[in-house]
Amino acid sequence: MWLRKTQRVLPGFELSLGYTITVLTVLLVLPLVACLFKAAELTPSQFFAAVWTKDAQSAYLLSFGASFVAALINVAIGLLLAWVLVRYDFWGRRLLDSLIDLPFALPTAVAGLVFSSLLYKNGWYGRYLVPLGIQGAYSRLGIVIVLVFVGLPFVVRTVQPVLESLEGDTEEAAAMLGANRWQTMWRVLLPALQPSLMTGFALSFARGLGEYGSVIFISGNIKGVTEIAPFLIVKRLEAFEYPEATSIALVLMAMSLVTLVAINWLERRSRRYAS
Repeated sequence: MWLRKTQRVLPGFELSLGYTITVLTVLLVLPLVACLFKAAELTPSQFFAAVWTKDAQSAYLLSFGASFVAALINVAIGLLLAWVLVRYDFWGRRLLDSLIDLPFALPTAVAGLVFSSLLYKNGWYGRYLVPLGIQGAYSRLGIVIVLVFVGLPFVVRTVQPVLESLEGDTEEAAAMLGANRWQTMWRVLLPALQPSLMTGFALSFARGLGEYGSVIFISGNIKGVTEIAPFLIVKRLEAFEYPEATSIALVLMAMSLVTLVAINWLERRSRRYAS
């Protein structure tokens, strides 16, 4: 007896799958393979000497640390902004909602220049912060600030649709059972929002790791202090040391991949727990 072929609602699965695999191969797989071949021109000792210098270790620590801190700040601020945009109706709400996407449209170099001028000792912010001992420009604090700016929309746009899909009946039921506002937030809303918050954190963290344009203007690129890993790659490229630059890029990419896999695993686990 011949098995009846399952009919799909939308035709063209084979063609769509082939197109998708082709695009991913050309845009993702082949460049990664080319990076591996370029880095393979170095011997193991040369590879280790290129990627594990004292300056490189400091740059890795700064890039991951600043991205992690900025992503945590974005989770807190993004949740607050998404809550205000979804749960309240006020004058200027649409304008505020459109301003959330400004970092997507604004060139990152412009953001770096603007924050540098604001946080400089004679800038609008710096003239008040520097006398207090808070150095924003050309410091690690400035790097975190610009990473918060460029990564904030990822958290807001990830949490906002989930908040819109949550019905108010659950909150009303919690209030009728005697829960106060904080208990409703911690035990009712946050468990439902946890997967989306982790997704926003991962997106903001990944954006911060690869950010270059805005950071180089505000960091000052002080060797061993405010140098980020992408800047080391550019320095190697400018010196025509292409295998060394590719090696640093591979290490950064491997660290990023491990971190994102761990975050995605935690996200899937939280989804199963929430369901």
